[in-house]
Amino acid sequence: MRLGVTMFATDLTMEPHELAREAEDRGFVSLYLPEHTHIPVSRETAPPTGADQLPEEYARTLDPFVALAAAAVVTERIRLGTGVSLPAQRDPIVTAKAVATLDRLSGGRVTLGVGFGWNREEAADHGVPWKRRRAVAREHVLAMRELWTAEESEFKGEFVDLPRTWSWPKPAAARVPVLVGGAAGPTLFAHVAEYGDGWMPIGGAGIREALPALRDACAAAGREPVPVVPFGTLPSREKLDYYASLGVEEVVLRVPAAGRDEVLPVLDGYARTYGVPGR
Repeated sequence: MRLGVTMFATDLTMEPHELAREAEDRGFVSLYLPEHTHIPVSRETAPPTGADQLPEEYARTLDPFVALAAAAVVTERIRLGTGVSLPAQRDPIVTAKAVATLDRLSGGRVTLGVGFGWNREEAADHGVPWKRRRAVAREHVLAMRELWTAEESEFKGEFVDLPRTWSWPKPAAARVPVLVGGAAGPTLFAHVAEYGDGWMPIGGAGIREALPALRDACAAAGREPVPVVPFGTLPSREKLDYYASLGVEEVVLRVPAAGRDEVLPVLDGYARTYGVPGR
């Protein structure tokens, strides 16, 4: 089983390019960074953590694409992913170019993890109708696919109207993998089956029960089953063995949103305990 890592990278944590280098040196295969453009101070949306107060790190996140570009410069093999980006809140033309540029400069190492968001106020500031955010995200990803692959791109939908256009660079990879994050359900799996290259469940609970529905959604779309990549996992040997028994090939482990002195011992412990090749 391959193991990656994710950290809530902020202006107060270990620098993400340093984390990428240290993770690669220890044999981890991927690094994922989250996205929040901002956090409105006046909010009605409850924190997704279940806590009374939203942790400060949500308001201090680095831009994931800029941070991953820095990571690309100091690494050679580790995959560089968003976990997750919020495409409904992003201009698809600008984002398509950012992803393609990062993929080209990193030698085809980008994975785009996408989600639909939980913060109504944040989405509203971007002009995203809350009940339509999944539809907006879908069109934005489909439009980006068009920009990444077609010599003359064109897309017409409800939220994106792109006339024939040129857009370079194209990604270095033949296909930028898109992992769709979110809780199991028919709507989520319809998105995965239509435009995703995998499902990224946060934490990974309930995978066994959800797999038949995911396979059915893929079959209905005329596709083979897609990979499942449990994300933000706090590992144990039993948990990783359980994932392996389900056919999971990659798990993304959580490291604390902290400085080097706290993060590196966690990386070393994961590598030592779960058999990640060392330096």
